[in-house]
Amino acid sequence: MSNTPMAASPLTRAVLEIDEYASGLGWDQPARLFALVDTAQLRAQEPSLAAQLGLQDEPETTGLTPIEQDEIPTNRALDEFLGTIAWPDAVTGCALTVERLMLPPSAEAQVPEGLDDKRLAKWVATHPERQEVRMTVAVLRDGTRESALRLREKDSPTEVLTGPDLVPGLAEALTATFAD
Repeated sequence: MSNTPMAASPLTRAVLEIDEYASGLGWDQPARLFALVDTAQLRAQEPSLAAQLGLQDEPETTGLTPIEQDEIPTNRALDEFLGTIAWPDAVTGCALTVERLMLPPSAEAQVPEGLDDKRLAKWVATHPERQEVRMTVAVLRDGTRESALRLREKDSPTEVLTGPDLVPGLAEALTATFAD
């Protein structure tokens, strides 16, 4: 059993469990993709996998189980990679954890004009107000979404911000992986 506190919804709990897992791996990690499956359905249909994941003793009310997928290719843009994903029907939702540099809104006016993506990334990386953030975003097939944000400088389970609309672009990209 994880140290994740009980959350209001199964999706929030899954996001916090993934955030806790990623936190245990430390910073400077590659993006990680997870399938979210209904735990009760997993136990019923795949008992050996459920046992491997340590779910045989979980209470019946446990909602979603995150299952990490293969490594995300580093030689492709993340949005391009997400466009290639199709999930089987047994997958209820998906989640992604990724680290990025973030600037405060006040820095937007300081961005030099005419920078290409590479030069913009370099400018952000050297900006004095930059902050490293780990984002965990999850969506369900029905469009429900949840996110968790953890700043590197405040790397503590009590300092994780959650909410459905913290990273809307990434949530939309994940939702698109369920489109027919």
